Amino acid sequence: MEWSFESAETLAIALRTGAVTSVALTEEAIARIERDDTAINAVCVRDFDRARAAARDADQARARGEDRPLLGIPMTVKESYNVAGLATTWGMPQHRNYVPTDDAVQVSRIKAAGAVLLGKTNVPLMLQDLQSFNEIYGTTNNPWDHSRTPGGSSGGSAAALASGFGALSIGSDIAGSLRTPAHFCGVYAHKPTLGLVANRGHLPPPNPALPADRDLSVVGPMARTARDLALLFEVMAGPDPLTVGVGFDVALPPARRERLRDFRVLVLDEHPLVPTGSAVRAAVDRVSDALVDGGARVERYSPLLPDLGEAAALYAELLTSNLAAGYPAERYEQLRVLAATLSPDDQGFDTAWLRGPVFSHRDWIEANGRRELHRHDWRQLFAEFDVVVCPITPTPAFPHDHELNLQERHVNIDGIEYPFVNQLVWAGVATMPGLPATAIPAGRSTEGLPVGVQLVGPMFEDHTTLRLAELLEQKIGGFEAPR
Repeated sequence: MEWSFESAETLAIALRTGAVTSVALTEEAIARIERDDTAINAVCVRDFDRARAAARDADQARARGEDRPLLGIPMTVKESYNVAGLATTWGMPQHRNYVPTDDAVQVSRIKAAGAVLLGKTNVPLMLQDLQSFNEIYGTTNNPWDHSRTPGGSSGGSAAALASGFGALSIGSDIAGSLRTPAHFCGVYAHKPTLGLVANRGHLPPPNPALPADRDLSVVGPMARTARDLALLFEVMAGPDPLTVGVGFDVALPPARRERLRDFRVLVLDEHPLVPTGSAVRAAVDRVSDALVDGGARVERYSPLLPDLGEAAALYAELLTSNLAAGYPAERYEQLRVLAATLSPDDQGFDTAWLRGPVFSHRDWIEANGRRELHRHDWRQLFAEFDVVVCPITPTPAFPHDHELNLQERHVNIDGIEYPFVNQLVWAGVATMPGLPATAIPAGRSTEGLPVGVQLVGPMFEDHTTLRLAELLEQKIGGFEAPR
């Protein structure tokens, strides 16, 4: 039997019953990577010798009667996580030789859960793209169409999953970096509630691994099934051991609903700043129809929905003020001069990309106050609804575009060109207020490309979106291997 595309849940059962060994699973995964990854280029840092040793240890542990959530299951992690003894570069050539001596918190957790780490997956430069290419490791291709991107910045992880290179992976998300690759490659991903999952050791080199959360940014699980996604989320969730008693050291509430017919869902497919392409609109409709057929209460409009245009501009400000903290002084000064030319009355989405990078602390506090108002609006909406279904990006995976200046790039939506960064508005729906969002496969385009949607839920109610993902998988299907 070939195991490469089986779920982690299936593998765990097979390991428990003795139908297969971790050594056999690991050797099969290594052989598949060595055979197929030349064309995909997903696993950019291989750790096969230590993986084989970990697999032997897992089999010995099971022989002693041990059983842990991921014991003996091969998986990958995003290159941006510190793994002791492996390079962590974030795609930056000047740090190609940076090798941390300690594992990131999440790497420690998956190892403690018994996972076998095959290696690390490719990313874009500084994780700042919806693609995955850099000077060190090259370009990762979409397993469904090698001329297209698998997404970014967790594109290597999504491509690895879709190619059968391990049953699970972990990534990160500040601008859709978990959800967009899942959408482009036909797999599952979960962006947790902001601050819920410890991220120490996921930071650009050569910074020390400190227990400090980064605004908007989260780390999270990726998988080929909804149940596997929930399994890995349980392994990852929880505060940093260095901050226990300071962070969210409480049990999460269970899913609001257990049956499809009990869910109350708001479905969105229109945004004021960018059109939704026909393939994505069809995927949203497919999910909506499945919900209706399953007896759920489905609405297409609510006056409680926060202003999406205002939210997108606020998201752009918070995102760029975050990213610009690491800019060189010369670039920062250029942006400051440019922002000074803007009219105070021009507070739209386009100018937010110029104002945000040079925010003063006073500016940020004011913007954060506006974010709290949006969070209040979301709480009111989630008193009436359990989940919001909406796009992740306006289109399926787009062709590779290595123009480094994002302002020079465009995205083609049903034959019309739009600014590249406008794709981010749907990711910001959940990211700006810090809400959980689960990306699920929802069919394929007429070109045969995967198309996904996201399920956005109330803050700290991650189990609600994860449960709906599982129910929808039962209703409309989920991952399919590329053909």
